[in-house]
Amino acid sequence: MTEDQEALDLAADWADISQGLRKDLGHQLHSQWIKPIQLGSFCKDTGTLNLFLPTEFSANWVADRFADRLSLAWKIARSEVRQVRIGVHPGRRQLPEVSLGGPDSFGRGAANDGAERFGAMGAGTIGDAGFTASVGLDPSLTFAAFVTGTTNVLAFNAAERMAKVEQPQFSPLYLKAATGQGKTHLMHAIGHAYLAAHPRARIFYCSAERFMVEFVSALRQNEMIEFKARLRGFDLLLVDDIQFIIGKASAQEELLYTIDALLAEGKRLVFAADRAPQALDGVEQRLLSRLSMGLVADIQPADIELRRAILESKLTKFAPLEVPADVIEFLARTINRNVRELVGGLNKLIAYAQLTGQEVSLQLAEEQLTDILSANRKRITIDEIQRTVCQFYRVDRSEMSSKRRARAVVRPRQVAMYLAKVLTPRSYPEIGRKFGGRDHSTVIHAVRLIEDLRKRDADMDGDVRSLLRQLES
Repeated sequence: MTEDQEALDLAADWADISQGLRKDLGHQLHSQWIKPIQLGSFCKDTGTLNLFLPTEFSANWVADRFADRLSLAWKIARSEVRQVRIGVHPGRRQLPEVSLGGPDSFGRGAANDGAERFGAMGAGTIGDAGFTASVGLDPSLTFAAFVTGTTNVLAFNAAERMAKVEQPQFSPLYLKAATGQGKTHLMHAIGHAYLAAHPRARIFYCSAERFMVEFVSALRQNEMIEFKARLRGFDLLLVDDIQFIIGKASAQEELLYTIDALLAEGKRLVFAADRAPQALDGVEQRLLSRLSMGLVADIQPADIELRRAILESKLTKFAPLEVPADVIEFLARTINRNVRELVGGLNKLIAYAQLTGQEVSLQLAEEQLTDILSANRKRITIDEIQRTVCQFYRVDRSEMSSKRRARAVVRPRQVAMYLAKVLTPRSYPEIGRKFGGRDHSTVIHAVRLIEDLRKRDADMDGDVRSLLRQLES
């Protein structure tokens, strides 16, 4: 393969990965931190891929919060990538670092879920000789900073109970919530409160992705005994985004044994996911049983009263700047998808007003928050996409999952896969499961094919545009 072809293939893979991250993280975070990433060299001998950002600050920020996510995405896209290195391009002039506001500015966002899903993955690694003093907890995410309402009070009270000195009545605690609703905030708060009550306790917070990366690393380096010993030495284990352990049989088995070992010694475990244990496809039944044996605490989407309260709580840090009541009401009513976007919208609006010298107003909010506002208008599901595509092409709904390869059904199925990737935050494997359990590579092929056809086939482009209008209207 020529160097030019290699570069083109890397660029194509990065386009797919970047698009997936945009769906997962949202437009604001993606534009600020992921979009500026430039592809560097790839060393086939070491399997190391270099990614560059314009400043040391941005490189460190992305490395701290998205390194595991980027590494896993690249390993899925091409198996020869074994390590992703994030830094500043050696030939680029170092720019002065600028930080807007405190820990809640822009990407550090939402009031009840201030650490991004992929941020603060934990200090040290399970494969290291030891752990650093920090446990990867965000100091701003405490119980005192969590705003409660009717939709999250059960989870809040359960989290507080888990962190108390006395042994909790339930373990593990399983926090279930859609993205941006506060489950990560509560996990960090449990860690802080437990450490305050047990100063010598050993705590580890990580994502399921991080757990898998460390497990695979220990397996490859023949360090499984050390991995198990260190993992089972913790007094409190916090595992976020457990849905990403789906389908990894060996990692599931190790997590199962770890849960049994820690529970037998009276240790505490907390898990968080965007769905209930019973809805985790591809997870072994024994592990599902362990995850649901304690307390499953559901955090419902914040209602209008809670959204108002969260905005009001955030305004104190902007004093003496005034935000009119009609703006708060507009944000609370309009940005209803998740708390992270709600506070991110407030941060963006206030930062823009401060940097341009304008007053915060309803008109300014409508002008500057277009992307966030439009994203909150409607949430499209894969089922809706399949139903709409079948009606458009006049094919039976069952063809979306069938094995038939006739062109009359294959093309509509590929269009539906393409729209699912464009309009939903679902990953390639998740989309494949909705289309008859197809492999993620089939979905990737379909997405790339439709993208190419739209560029050179006016009829296909017209079909897709028409479907987009129907689905987004």
